[in-house]
Amino acid sequence: MIDSGLRDRAGRHVTLRPVDDDNWRAVADVAPRDDQRAWVAALAARYLLLSDRSEVWTSLAVYADETVVGHVMWGVDDDASRWIGGMVIDAAEQDRGVGRATVRTLATWLATQDGGPHPVRLSYHPDNTAAVRLYTTLGFHPTGAEEDGEHIAELTPTR
Repeated sequence: MIDSGLRDRAGRHVTLRPVDDDNWRAVADVAPRDDQRAWVAALAARYLLLSDRSEVWTSLAVYADETVVGHVMWGVDDDASRWIGGMVIDAAEQDRGVGRATVRTLATWLATQDGGPHPVRLSYHPDNTAAVRLYTTLGFHPTGAEEDGEHIAELTPTR
């Protein structure tokens, strides 16, 4: 479990946990709001399959207290940078600070792994203004690079 002690606005403890036999169905069923489907998969099941079939990505279940409320995945690039991808917070759980707590928790953990600090990167569609706002307020800055029509942003940790 990855736990930074953060809570959402309802006071629920947000943790990131491995996807396992007990929670994979709940994670697979996580769905964003309809208006977000232009930027993320309609169900987190797509990301679970990607991480299952890839040696790059590892999926995590996002919990608020003891309830699965989302999915996020992470990977390590050839240059040792850490990546956050595939974040989906269930439509019914949005606007409560769960996404913010998820990114902060995972970014902090990734930056310090294997003797860090390591840069942490993610990408977002430029039209996804909520993601742009969230990542900017968390300290991510655009690198100027793009991949598959998405802007890449980086959080550079301090020692």
